[in-house]
Amino acid sequence: MKKFKILLTLFLATYLSYGQTPDIAILEVASGFDNPVDIQNAGDDRLFIVEQSGAIQIINSDNTVNSTPFISIPVNDSGFEQGLLGLAFHPEYATNGFFYVHYTQNNGDTQISRFTVTSDPDIADPNSEFPLLEVDQPFSNHNGGGLAFGEDGFLYIALGDGGSGGDPGNRAQNPGILLGKILRIDVDNQDAGLEYAIPDTNPFVSNSSFRPEIWDLGLRNPFRFSFDDETGAMWIGDVGQNQIEEVDRGIGGGHNYGWRCYEGNSPFNTSNCPDDSELTFPVAQYFHSGNGPAKCSIVGGYVYRGAQFPTMQGLYFFADTCSNEIAYIDASTPAEITYSEQFGGNSFVTFGEDINKELYISGLAGTVYRVVDADLLSADTFDQENSISIYPNPATDVLNIVLTQLTNTDTLRIFDITGKLVKSQSIESLTTTIRIGDLTSGIYLAQLETSGYTQKLIIK
Repeated sequence: MKKFKILLTLFLATYLSYGQTPDIAILEVASGFDNPVDIQNAGDDRLFIVEQSGAIQIINSDNTVNSTPFISIPVNDSGFEQGLLGLAFHPEYATNGFFYVHYTQNNGDTQISRFTVTSDPDIADPNSEFPLLEVDQPFSNHNGGGLAFGEDGFLYIALGDGGSGGDPGNRAQNPGILLGKILRIDVDNQDAGLEYAIPDTNPFVSNSSFRPEIWDLGLRNPFRFSFDDETGAMWIGDVGQNQIEEVDRGIGGGHNYGWRCYEGNSPFNTSNCPDDSELTFPVAQYFHSGNGPAKCSIVGGYVYRGAQFPTMQGLYFFADTCSNEIAYIDASTPAEITYSEQFGGNSFVTFGEDINKELYISGLAGTVYRVVDADLLSADTFDQENSISIYPNPATDVLNIVLTQLTNTDTLRIFDITGKLVKSQSIESLTTTIRIGDLTSGIYLAQLETSGYTQKLIIK
């Protein structure tokens, strides 16, 4: 018990020290992927890795990679920014098996389609494609690529400005086309002439000058965007032109983020532009040079809402492909950008979250990593976290414990923040489910007695 009280004291001290600077490090999860450009979860303890060449691979909870891809989709990946670019699982995936992809067709146009999983949860049906939306692409670059379902159940789609350089067609500001926009569609219903429906709460639905799918406009190449589950804010990493990379944040739709009128906060081409009062300027920006290693392309990430690293809580993480730095800003009061060391040779292009909201990153070099605060990880934890999974977190009624090995029985003990033992259950198999509905909402500490593995647990 003395050992536990020491752990509890350290835990509480850490929990109360939000705002301390985390020591950002990355831990290898799995490697050998072919240009991994997206990381998603399907509401369970697997990670789905999107390869630009068209395959989606599965990393299991023990960090092994399935020998057979989840699916392989024929795509055009001949251009550097073309290929299979995005993945999103339907909110009811557990019952309907639907998932959605963003890819480049052979003719270079963007395709948004739905596919369905088979009776084998590790294999999808390549013949189940249901095309939803096709978008003409005048050039091979600036395709966007992000997909995500919001809390409202609608599918959000990120499209770049159509490519070339400087948006020569001023497409991002053109309300009559979909390029340079974030779209929002209802995939569970259909309007006449469409394979989807237009939500009647879309911001421009009553303006005949706008395509009704448009949620936001004025974006150059929003390759990666995400939602903060706590605030509902959309966070966008919009890739810049020659000098400036920007982080955009919006709550609700109808934002005009300013491209090509502005690159970041700086005028770029202000002919025929709206008044500045109609634009939403970035919450953070950085230049390609003059602030450390040379940078070139922002990689939008996530606001950290996991439980394992309290010092990372509420920080928006992003990266840069050229400098291989991971950066963050405070999501509630964005101001100065803090950069990590350079993790050279990775060419970062995407972040992802697991079921527990823990953060991952990957790059074109082919390795998937976890993003961690090294100060909060002992050497033992570095090893243990790859073999132990306790989820969901936050939890409500049940808690699942998954181990990759169990030589002897163990005991899961749950303590409240005063150090009082409130639940104890023997662990006798690799997978155990524990009912926790009798515990009140709050912050707890979950500990495997034999191994000593300990993590914060939130019960709602």
